[in-house]
Amino acid sequence: MRRYLLTSVVHAVSVTLGVSILSFVFMHLSGDPVMLMLPPDATDKQIEEFRERMGFNDPIPLQYFRFLSSAVRGDFGTSLRHQQPAMGLVLERLPATLELAVAGMGLALLVAVPFGILSATRRGSVVDYLGMGGALLGLSMPNFWVGIIGILIFSVKLHLLPTAGRGTWAQLVLPGLALGSYLMALLARLTRSGMLEVIDQDYVRTARAKGLPERLIIWRHALMNALIPLVTVVGLQMGELLGGTVVIETVFAWPGVGRLILQAVFQRDYPVVQAAVLILAMIFVVANLLVDTAYRYLDPRIRHA
Repeated sequence: MRRYLLTSVVHAVSVTLGVSILSFVFMHLSGDPVMLMLPPDATDKQIEEFRERMGFNDPIPLQYFRFLSSAVRGDFGTSLRHQQPAMGLVLERLPATLELAVAGMGLALLVAVPFGILSATRRGSVVDYLGMGGALLGLSMPNFWVGIIGILIFSVKLHLLPTAGRGTWAQLVLPGLALGSYLMALLARLTRSGMLEVIDQDYVRTARAKGLPERLIIWRHALMNALIPLVTVVGLQMGELLGGTVVIETVFAWPGVGRLILQAVFQRDYPVVQAAVLILAMIFVVANLLVDTAYRYLDPRIRHA
């Protein structure tokens, strides 16, 4: 167990380091932030002094190692636009992004798992066709389009939910639904296929032969074995949810990290982008580490191996 955890931690650190290198290099390839930060009438002397003061004249490897040595101490520099610590800006917006991602994941699981089980246990019925047809429709719709349609129907036409902002549960419904719509459809189909794979296994037939209640057979024997691929996808999709918040936060004016990243990219605010990308990458790595650990409890074969 100790060796397994050590290997997982080494992999997590390697992935985080790789993400930091890629984000640093790509941001520096996007353009010169000096021309955005200084007024158009700045003289050549002012431009050169600013470039020297910010360290932009140094080679990129030297800039990266200087950034990394500060980052390991929690210092990601000062925002070029806001003149505030970059990490402070990201941490200020992080709760809003996590709230939105958890809402999207929660709605997806709340709807997808019961519908997937129902479709599997009633294979070939009207419920099965309607559920999988809805899942196929959900896979075909981009999340930003779902958000816009939701605003037109529930906000503009019916006046039931607010169009934007954060603060109440009503403001969380539409962005959470838009963010989790694709995942909801994906998990419903995955749950159905996983249940169909295990529902005819020998141990399920044995449980039925013993006279166990059907509900206990489905939830304890079949679903526990069907959860392994579902847990895998949930862990991988957490990163996509965090990335998808960039679009959804823009559509709903949600004050999260995704919207902050978008603004920082357009402004070439290097410290903010690097801090935000690294924090989101660490969350994704931790989520996958938890998924790997969950395997050991869901499947005894993995634990013994």
